[in-house]
Amino acid sequence: PSGKMRPLTEMRPLTEEETRVMFEKIAKYIGENLQLLVDRPDGAYCFRLHNDRVYYVSEKILKLAANISGDKLVSLGTCFGKFTKTHKFRLHITALDYLAPYAKYKVWIKPGAEQSFLYGNHVLKSGLGRITENTCQYQGVVVYSMADVPLGFGVAAKSTQDCRKVDPMAIVVFHQADIGEYVRHEETLT
Repeated sequence: PSGKMRPLTEMRPLTEEETRVMFEKIAKYIGENLQLLVDRPDGAYCFRLHNDRVYYVSEKILKLAANISGDKLVSLGTCFGKFTKTHKFRLHITALDYLAPYAKYKVWIKPGAEQSFLYGNHVLKSGLGRITENTCQYQGVVVYSMADVPLGFGVAAKSTQDCRKVDPMAIVVFHQADIGEYVRHEETLT
């Protein structure tokens, strides 16, 4: 491997505490649908940790990878996120395609607000197209375009009811991650 890619020398299962922290974060977005990520019709999937990053990989691929020496293996599965130095779990945008189909709470933003969100900005009331009924304040949401294309993750700054009566310039969704990161942070995404 060349450049910034590091070989996967020590990929290990998550500890009980790491699993709890990660699952709590994912559950903010998909609730009890979390079980659907692990027990899939196409086989069992698991999470593995390497260099503070959590990878989502099928057990079948994991077994095949055991035949490759660790210093030759660069990547395995999909990076779901990473643990910070304070042991919090931060979701990466690479998890979006796996979480979006199971999202319990969604926000659709108007075409004029898409670019702003994709540059890493919060969603204002003026850019809000629709929001799932009964979304609570500080609930994890998946942000979609009006054409139902998943754009990223956010946290509801206001509940559904509060969104109806706030000022057009009020923040309604705090930005967490967006697909624009593929371009903005190309060198650090794994």
